[in-house]
This record gives sequence, structure tokens and C-alpha cells, in this order.
Amino acid sequence: MLSISNTVELADWEIDISQIRAQGAGGQNVNKVASAVHLRFDITHSSLPPFYKERLMAFSDQRISKEGIIVIKAQSFRTLELNKEDALARLKTLIQSAVKEQKVRRPTKPTKGSQRRRVDKKTQKGKTKVLRGKVSS
Repeated sequence: MLSISNTVELADWEIDISQIRAQGAGGQNVNKVASAVHLRFDITHSSLPPFYKERLMAFSDQRISKEGIIVIKAQSFRTLELNKEDALARLKTLIQSAVKEQKVRRPTKPTKGSQRRRVDKKTQKGKTKVLRGKVSS
């Protein structure tokens, strides 16, 4: 079970994790084995709420295909278990970022004081530029 939020959980059968590579690291130290993990998650056939599905399908991320399949590869760690945990954590953060409401920023008007300061600054700069160009004789 992967818990996305307090109310949403994904069952293990919904997440397909397979080992895609187990090979020697190469070079002189061939005893080290890198185990990569390939995680596939189908949005359309999942038990996610409809709101989550809509947001995920509309979310622009290269890991989400047009058919609604999320593919995540994890190969940062040497052990298969750590790579599985990493892939699941990435899936969780991807779903959370897609569903999170974007804050609408309220445009703020500049105050009278800040407008006056800006105008004063601009006029002072203009004066020094004009004085810089003239040569006193």
C-alpha cells in the first residue's frame, strides 16, 4: 500500500515494479551489482479519485504518457529494495505535485510612498548622468 494522502491509498497490485537490469559495474570492481527498477502505474485503471485522475492526465510531465501511464526508472542505489522505495517515493511526489492547488497570487498595488521613491530615484539618476557628460571649463 502506498499512501498518497490521508484519504487516498494505492494498492500493491496497481503498481507494477520490475527489475530491468542487474549487471556488473564494470571496470575492476565487478562484484558490485547495480539493480535498476522500472515502475509502471496506469492512471486510468487505478483506484484514484476522479479529480486526481483528471489532474494527472492534464499535468505536463515527461514521465506521464498520453495513454495515462506513468513510467519511473530508479537506479540510484545498488540494492533492489532501495530502488523500489525510491521509485515509490517519486511516484508519490509526482501525484502530490499534480494534485496540489496552485496559489493564485493577488496583484498588489504600489503604495504612494513607493511610487514617490521610485520617481525620486529616477530623477536623481538622470541628473547624475547629465552632469557626467559635461566637461567644466
